[in-house]
Amino acid sequence: MTDSPIAADRDGIRYLSGAIPAADDVRALYDAVGWSAYTADMDTLMGGLQGSATVVTAFDGGRLVGLARVVSDGHTIAYLQDILVDPGHQRRGIASEMLRRVFARFGHVRQHVLLTDTEERQRAFYEAHGFRESRDVEGDELRAFVRFQSRDG
Repeated sequence: MTDSPIAADRDGIRYLSGAIPAADDVRALYDAVGWSAYTADMDTLMGGLQGSATVVTAFDGGRLVGLARVVSDGHTIAYLQDILVDPGHQRRGIASEMLRRVFARFGHVRQHVLLTDTEERQRAFYEAHGFRESRDVEGDELRAFVRFQSRDG
């Protein structure tokens, strides 16, 4: 990751760009939102955070309550790999602020991409921030594909 840590406060939440939180804090946040598939292998998760183009975190006091990260080549694509907010802090604008901050340095990049589940709340959130499902992009017939590798090889 090439960011230098930069902090800023908003509405009592401290946002930090460019710093990787402690593994115990990361585990607690991912587990709090039910993403235990990630925390089953903390070395891989922490390696992914370290390898990200940018990471934005949100703290309430000293507690990690949000994290967003982008994987990118810096020129043609910026992929939102993770965005998560502690359940007790959701619906307070934290995800929106992290999304704005995590993509801030990729304004020149044409493709901002993400995968998410099929809950309407997620769709509404991303559409409110200018994202569209690939099937809804007019003028460009798009199809999205994904392939998951098993952990065994």
